[in-house]
Amino acid sequence: MKKWSDIDDRQSVASVEELSVIDALSFLESQRIKRGITQSELAKRIGMTQPQLAKIEQLNSIPTFSTLEKYAAGLDLQISLSIKPAVGS
Repeated sequence: MKKWSDIDDRQSVASVEELSVIDALSFLESQRIKRGITQSELAKRIGMTQPQLAKIEQLNSIPTFSTLEKYAAGLDLQISLSIKPAVGS
């Protein structure tokens, strides 16, 4: 099990956009696990290697929106965006 000290050394300030990607990826990964789908199986479904998928899930690489869409599609899910007025508009 990882300890906070293992993670703390890698911490940096994340942008709002990066935090949104991390939240989406966290949800998708939890769905993969709940469905009993291995990294290898999902990677094969979406045309990726298992090490590439592991790198994304470990946040060693921040995925693009396109990659998140592929990940979701591999789980029979769809990502949708919403646009709303900025605060104060």
